[in-house]
Amino acid sequence: MYLLIPAAGSGRRMGSHRNKLLLDLLGKPLIAWTLLAAEASQTVDWIGIIGQPEDWDEFRAIATSLHLSKPVQFIQGGTTRQESVYNGLQGLPSNAEHVLIHDGARCLATPDLFDRCSEALLTCDGLIAAIPVKDTIKVVDSTGAIAHTPDRSQLWAAQTPQGFSVPLLIECHEKGRQNGWEVTDDAALFEQCGLAVQIVEGEETNLKVTTPVDLAIAAFIVRQRQP
Repeated sequence: MYLLIPAAGSGRRMGSHRNKLLLDLLGKPLIAWTLLAAEASQTVDWIGIIGQPEDWDEFRAIATSLHLSKPVQFIQGGTTRQESVYNGLQGLPSNAEHVLIHDGARCLATPDLFDRCSEALLTCDGLIAAIPVKDTIKVVDSTGAIAHTPDRSQLWAAQTPQGFSVPLLIECHEKGRQNGWEVTDDAALFEQCGLAVQIVEGEETNLKVTTPVDLAIAAFIVRQRQP
């Protein structure tokens, strides 16, 4: 399985002036934890890191320090996540039929989650890891008043990895570029094109590290996993 890791973001909400994936989590940069999970996966055999050139030296040093057995390719990111993933798709080997896309900031995903998504992708064209929503969700109008309350039993919180047929995802990205669609994940492009996206149950601990509070929670989870 081919794995693309969008890693071109900044650390503004983290209060950092550098790429947040370079921030420390219990002695390792955030992206190192993602790479270690990919290395331990039974199905991932190629890793593409989509980032900005100014971060490549540090990313290379991190990958080298981890002694990864799997090839790592560095691909230039864009100005948005959508553009970065498009660039990443162009950087895949020509024989790639399926791809997993996993946000580098979700550094606590387990090898088992990568493997379950890889296996599920053999039976569908598109999927996302997701977990059922626990909270009651309110839809609020422009005045700040509640417009309605959707049925919680039908709501899932999207995570990554997200997995797709490579030819179909490239086609969806091309349509998105032609029509000026702006989306926050690749599943939304699939949906815009009328293609089905399946759910693979994700992990409660697969949080996205965005703020200092998230980083503290991530440190707690890592400590709990350690023997």
